[in-house]
Amino acid sequence: MNVFDLVVIGAGPAGYVGAIRASQLGLKVALIEKYSTLGGTCLNVGCIPSKALLQSSEKFYEAKHDFAEHGISFKDIKADFKQMQKRKSSVVKQLTTGIDYLMQKNKVTIFQGTASLQTENFVKIDNGKEQTLINAKNIMIATGSKPIELPFAKYDGDIICSSTHALEFKDVPESMVVIGAGVIGLELGSVYNRLGCEVTVVDASGSILSVMDKDIKKTGEKILESQGINFNLNVAVKSVDVKAKLAHVVIEGKDGKQTTLKAEKVLVAVGRKPNTEGLELSNAEVELNPRGQIIIDEQFRSTQSNIFAVGDCVPGPMLAHKAEEEAIICAEIVAGKKAKMNYDTIPGVVYTSPEIASVGLTEQEVKEKGIDFN
Repeated sequence: MNVFDLVVIGAGPAGYVGAIRASQLGLKVALIEKYSTLGGTCLNVGCIPSKALLQSSEKFYEAKHDFAEHGISFKDIKADFKQMQKRKSSVVKQLTTGIDYLMQKNKVTIFQGTASLQTENFVKIDNGKEQTLINAKNIMIATGSKPIELPFAKYDGDIICSSTHALEFKDVPESMVVIGAGVIGLELGSVYNRLGCEVTVVDASGSILSVMDKDIKKTGEKILESQGINFNLNVAVKSVDVKAKLAHVVIEGKDGKQTTLKAEKVLVAVGRKPNTEGLELSNAEVELNPRGQIIIDEQFRSTQSNIFAVGDCVPGPMLAHKAEEEAIICAEIVAGKKAKMNYDTIPGVVYTSPEIASVGLTEQEVKEKGIDFN
């Protein structure tokens, strides 16, 4: 039977980076991924493809609206969305192929299949054809997250969509309602707004980007409105129904007044949840908190001392760079080194135009902590 110093479950930014670091530190490492390509959500259906479309759509928007000021003019400029999608896929393929090379270079053993814990030291891998049992001295869970689905707006992949679906549209829709004024909603909303789609963003909060500083949020909203995005904030989404190939989204304001928005597409972008289903964590006495996240201490140890967890499946912001850093530090701890994560220096970036970024505490958080910032 194969015996590994560290078995990493999940090959996203946390998983593959953690596997590389552990191998560099002399550990015998295995990496398990249920999908056919490495890179996880970020590289395959998240950060990278969305940034590729953001760049392409931004170049089109600039050419259409801003180049004339520089003495550059085009006649009947058009966006070739199919080519944008083709380029996006090419970028994704290039990067996922690069991860395959890094695994080989760092002598990380790859297993393709779905992992589940049998005990704290044994992991079962099921690839649909056969099952393999491997022995793990330590385990790092890095299974990431998946989009939250609203009970009254079940994904059909065509009209009611998750971010994954929205990255694969064949054509630019004429209209789209985005539920959620967070990073994902604003980024993908910007992509399709620039390409001619009428985008309306709705959110129960009174502002966009709830975790950002108040002044940044206000300015960002004004700029995005000037670019053509419509906002309906401080409203609750009561229902989403599909009639005659159109989505009917009923929203309700604080005054109880209801309005129906009609659109070709609805993008549900209300957040993500930990991807821990099917891991059979109870077999190894690994516990979850009420939000479904794996409970960990400052060293990323779960309630089972040799099982660690990092990234989107643990508390904290769901950011690829945060997950990568956690995985590096976790690998060093497994290898016997002293290391600690500093969560006060994690930057957050929204790739709209202009980009919106922040790091550290917001003004409101500073006030709540009683810190003098004048």
